[in-house]
Amino acid sequence: MIRTSFNDDWQFRRKVNPFAELSGPVAPFQDVTLPHDAMIAEDRVPREGEVTMEGGAGAYFPGGVYEYRKTFFVPEELRGKRVQFQFEGVYRDATVHINGDYAGQRPYGYSHFTVDADQHLRYGADNEIRVEARAHQDSRWYSGAGVYRDTWLLTGDVVRIVPDGIRVTTPDVEDGRAVVEVTTRVRNDSIARHTLDLAIAVRDADGDAVTGDTTKVTVLPGEESLVRTRLYLSGPRLWDAGNPHLYRAEVTMTDGDQLLDSDTADFGVRTLQLDPERGLRVNGRTVKLRGACVHHDNGPLGAATYARSEERRVRLLKDAGFNAIRMSHHPMSRAMLDACDRLGVYVVDETFDVWTSAKNGFDYSLHFPEWWERDVEAMVAKDYNHPSVIMYSIGNEIPEAGSAAGAALGRKLAEKVRSLDPTRYVTNAVNGFLAVMSELATLRAQHQQGAQDGGGINSQMADAGDMINHISASDLVTERTAESFAVLDVAGMNYAEARYALDRERFPNRIILGTETFPTRIDGNWKLVEEHSHVIGDFTWTGWDYLGEVGIGRQQFATPENPRPVHTAPFPQLLAGCGDIDITGHRRPVSYYREIVFGLRTQPYIAVRRPETHGLTPIGSPWAWSESIASWTWPGWEGNPITVEVYSDADEVELLGNGNSFGRRPVGAEHRFRTEFDIVYVPGDLVAVAYKDGVETGRTGLQWANGPLRLHAEADRQVVRATVGDLAYVSLTLTDAHGTVHSAADRPVTVEVSGTGELVGFGSAAPATEERFDATERLTYEGRALAVVRPTATGKIRLLANAPDCEPVECIITVE
Repeated sequence: MIRTSFNDDWQFRRKVNPFAELSGPVAPFQDVTLPHDAMIAEDRVPREGEVTMEGGAGAYFPGGVYEYRKTFFVPEELRGKRVQFQFEGVYRDATVHINGDYAGQRPYGYSHFTVDADQHLRYGADNEIRVEARAHQDSRWYSGAGVYRDTWLLTGDVVRIVPDGIRVTTPDVEDGRAVVEVTTRVRNDSIARHTLDLAIAVRDADGDAVTGDTTKVTVLPGEESLVRTRLYLSGPRLWDAGNPHLYRAEVTMTDGDQLLDSDTADFGVRTLQLDPERGLRVNGRTVKLRGACVHHDNGPLGAATYARSEERRVRLLKDAGFNAIRMSHHPMSRAMLDACDRLGVYVVDETFDVWTSAKNGFDYSLHFPEWWERDVEAMVAKDYNHPSVIMYSIGNEIPEAGSAAGAALGRKLAEKVRSLDPTRYVTNAVNGFLAVMSELATLRAQHQQGAQDGGGINSQMADAGDMINHISASDLVTERTAESFAVLDVAGMNYAEARYALDRERFPNRIILGTETFPTRIDGNWKLVEEHSHVIGDFTWTGWDYLGEVGIGRQQFATPENPRPVHTAPFPQLLAGCGDIDITGHRRPVSYYREIVFGLRTQPYIAVRRPETHGLTPIGSPWAWSESIASWTWPGWEGNPITVEVYSDADEVELLGNGNSFGRRPVGAEHRFRTEFDIVYVPGDLVAVAYKDGVETGRTGLQWANGPLRLHAEADRQVVRATVGDLAYVSLTLTDAHGTVHSAADRPVTVEVSGTGELVGFGSAAPATEERFDATERLTYEGRALAVVRPTATGKIRLLANAPDCEPVECIITVE
């Protein structure tokens, strides 16, 4: 079918009661271009009597019901053809009406779905489509709301290739040869039998045809035919994370000289193997997954999903050392899958955060019994041709995993996935702690006597992470989760690294993936991954910071009134604060530490703790890194004590300030790849030098920012395209004359966009703020802010930025 973007010329508003508008409109519509997040522009301040999206879990945004409408013309020549609308994602509980008639619905906010429009259309006339979306206490993180992913108009003849109807597999790959099997679903809605020619051409990345064939297919009236074509490819270039080679299958369907339909599918040639001795193998080589869990929001854009925003995230995550992404906790967007294919990143795609046991008052558990099979089918159909997808996860922290009934339900999900796609593996991100939640009182009672003897669970646990691990490794969890793990190809474990070595003995055929782990424990976790062949990787929570679950990764300090950490931060906290990369795409110190632990960075790294917290006792959660930043600019703290962290895989590091040595300290794996220097702050330069066997192996340094302040604007690309999903990201930084970022001189920056573009998001990585992402003024955070611009037509985009005490700057972007 012909696929045309349907993103333009929409309007939206908060839905109002139709009876309230009997005397006229009470809420005006606003013009929008999709994708669009209706929630991100809402007022975050909780109002008395108004329920937010579970408070801090949803970043204190209110829920609501939103309606979208669009008027579109249907030409007479489409009469008798097939017309459909495809929605890649509407959050949540979507209903679709065309010319006032009900046309379809989808409760799950992360599934793509298609609506048949034929019977509702008026030909040669204007038509109206309306979409309603509801979001209300149904998510444990910021979900956004509305039509937040792309929409498409699909048109075709009564005999056609169905949407997502091409599937490509490579069942047999050997040196110098690969079998490529292409299956094509052809639908005949006419009352006559049709015999057609179906031609397939496989092209490489240069567009050259490398194999193909043509076959006859007869399709009976009112039926579908599945056409299976087996092709042979000589000298295939294999796909993996290091060499993401892609091919394209072009399928054309003709009746004599008449072209009836055509479609394409990109794919990669690769093999997957799995066993406890050699772990996960891709193309015969063992791969350890250096994984990042990520939520779906795009920071300043909210939940709106643009192809460019997804590609940028994937690229920055890979540049930071990750080779795998676990989409948490829902199916990944098509745009991000495409980016993972192109850039070479492995994907664990996830179905649900809930099954039948609710985690919020109005979540998907209300719809799961009726809809789960259709949503699993939608995810697999979306993922099938993507070589980046190596594994499906059937759930995340599902409480039912600890019961016999839950294990039986898990088996149904796993077998459903395998029936749709037997070429990939199935996991489930099980949290043993939650699986025995109902038994925690019993566990505490069992340890009460131990506590009286100086031991016990409370005295043994250094933090919540120790407690979760202790319980996850208990005999009770072993027994309760045995069947849930047995239905899987890979046992996904959240915060349960204490099981890794134990299960090697208890369950010798069990293969483990750390589906969710604490960022503060990556050194120990990665050592376990490297030491145990049956442990195939680690996925940190999280690779990219996100809106909602506010403050779980913030550092806290003990006071007499608050000797223990508080999980959720109060308003106006906005961010979780636990990402290796902040919401603007800037790498935090933990990201460089992880890169060193992975063995991907030989240069040392310096991070400086904020001097105002010196001497305080940190009590942050196991998601919380230190409150350090890569800055040596601390005006007003001259002569005060300050702590400098240095990360390195060397034997020792030396710290120098303005050429004066503060001595050498041991570092490396035996010391958790880090050391600390307590010194006095003196402006100037700070240098760390790493040594192995007494020989320098690398050095890095920080400079203080001094002199007049300058505002700097830089686009991530000088040229963008006026196509669906493209964006320009403009970084705004406060620096000195030498380009050193001034992290302690934050001030409001105002931006003005003119020409062939529009501002779609403006923000910073400030963890707590009442500022809006749709404003034109933003206070920098640690000297940085980010503006996101959408091209609207070919030409030039001009962004003008102003800040107090700085000369105005402009950035010109060409749109082609």
